[in-house]
Amino acid sequence: MAIEVFNRYESKYLMDSKAFYHIYNRLLEYMELDEYNRNDKFYSISNIYYDTEHDSLIRNSLAKPKYREKLRIRAYGIPEKDAKVYLELKKKVFGLVNKRRTALKLNEAYDFVRTGMEPEFREGMNKQVIQEIRYFLQRYDLQPKVYLAYDRIALFCKDSRDLRVTFDTNIRSRRHDVKLENGDYGEELLGRGQWLMEVKAEKTIPLWLSRLLSELGMFRTSFSKYGNEYKQWSRNEKLAGERILL
Repeated sequence: MAIEVFNRYESKYLMDSKAFYHIYNRLLEYMELDEYNRNDKFYSISNIYYDTEHDSLIRNSLAKPKYREKLRIRAYGIPEKDAKVYLELKKKVFGLVNKRRTALKLNEAYDFVRTGMEPEFREGMNKQVIQEIRYFLQRYDLQPKVYLAYDRIALFCKDSRDLRVTFDTNIRSRRHDVKLENGDYGEELLGRGQWLMEVKAEKTIPLWLSRLLSELGMFRTSFSKYGNEYKQWSRNEKLAGERILL
């Protein structure tokens, strides 16, 4: 059964392709590829982020409070309307990331967020998570705001599944046609050849990884995919408004 509740710390690093291949090959000494990455293949993740009319959730998150939260639908690849997706409630409290999710059909997830009415329960759903999301939906008037997708390589520690390292590239987004089933096209969020590495651990990272990051001169950065998309979109909107005034 897929893990539906996560509690972990996440550290992020931006790098170019040269740095990616360097650290990736070193990590393979200690870690193994996700089953979907066998034969050096990427797998694609697509998301819809929900927010209020005036983007209060992401604006609050960018202010970096001690507590922040967001809601999204996540799919692997481009789903059909009746395909399994995950409705996820993600919170961050004092640096600890808590993610709670439940499997639903795509249309069920759309309807649940739109109406606030719980889908009919069946095996495979997480009833407690559904109730928590229902409570979240009662607090906010949400609408689909952003489609965001990327290609991923994921690694797991050979000795423990508590450590995971992911590499995302070709991050793309759009604020129109915000439906998962309509394809994974969008504007690039990072330049070509740029990678986002995330180190995800339930506790502290192992000593060998800490030493490797230091040896390769890797430094943590603050990077939210949705947050950076919002900042880029806001800049473009401001520039468009200034051009109209001219």
